[in-house]
Amino acid sequence: MSKKSLTLYCFSPPVMLATFAIEIMFAVYILYRYKLTKMAQIMVTILICLATFQGAEFVLCGALGLSGIDWARVGYGAITLLPPLGLHLAYEIAGKKNDFILKAAYGSAMAFLAYYTFSSFAMSNTVCYANYVIFDTDSLGAKLYGIYYYGWLLTGIYFAHKWASGMKKQRKTALYALIAGYVSFMLPTALVNIMDASTVAAIPSIMCGFAVILAIVLVGKVAPEVLIDKADTHSFKLKFPF
Repeated sequence: MSKKSLTLYCFSPPVMLATFAIEIMFAVYILYRYKLTKMAQIMVTILICLATFQGAEFVLCGALGLSGIDWARVGYGAITLLPPLGLHLAYEIAGKKNDFILKAAYGSAMAFLAYYTFSSFAMSNTVCYANYVIFDTDSLGAKLYGIYYYGWLLTGIYFAHKWASGMKKQRKTALYALIAGYVSFMLPTALVNIMDASTVAAIPSIMCGFAVILAIVLVGKVAPEVLIDKADTHSFKLKFPF
């Protein structure tokens, strides 16, 4: 298989830790405030996946007995689950039954998850620098991964928009907010990919820089519209200015 160099760019360590902490706190907040419905479970899983990627980036050059390659596999595994999880959330908000499309999304995610976890061709020969890491990656696999990632994210946007028109106000608002959350990290990444085609292989690394916006949208706008509050004993409410 052909190999090429992939530069995985990271934030500065303080920013990575802060982002990790924010996403973990958001997940805990949803668990604290809302009943654990299927929608709540999916939102928490999305937030944990985002936080896992940030945590993996923080220790990307090796920590806790794992190498940089091992942590890269953990990070890629977490971020790979986001497209089907987002699509699944749109299904739940719209009250749609799971069908072949959603099963195909999860099936393809499992295939890439297995590839990045077990394949020796996926990542190798890591070199660490201050705020970025260079890997040798499988060129074909990286291109297919880009198609997978953008393909399912765009599918989620399409269905969320399609279903929103027939929904009641709260669910419609939640679906449109979900679309806004998608676009908030897809558009900047797409612009980077257009300016430099070689960055397609680094989609998860680039997207994670903007995905904290998705976390804010989930907790500040989507969750209040569709999740069910627990008993009034949990009186603390997180409010956002939108």
